[in-house]
Amino acid sequence: MSYYIAKVKVHHEDDKGRVKKVTEQYLVHAISVTDAETKVVAEFEGSNLEFEVTAVVDTKIISVIQ
Repeated sequence: MSYYIAKVKVHHEDDKGRVKKVTEQYLVHAISVTDAETKVVAEFEGSNLEFEVTAVVDTKIISVIQ
């Protein structure tokens, strides 16, 4: 498994009802680009947020130390 950076464009509504598009980045532990995108979509399902996965790229990260 590898680590991937997924860029997700999320549509947030502010308190005045205006929609702002914000690009967020997520570190995803997955076996492929497709697997990483699938995991991101699954994470956002049911959130009632409009989103779009705009990019998924492989990283050179070996491990996450917590």
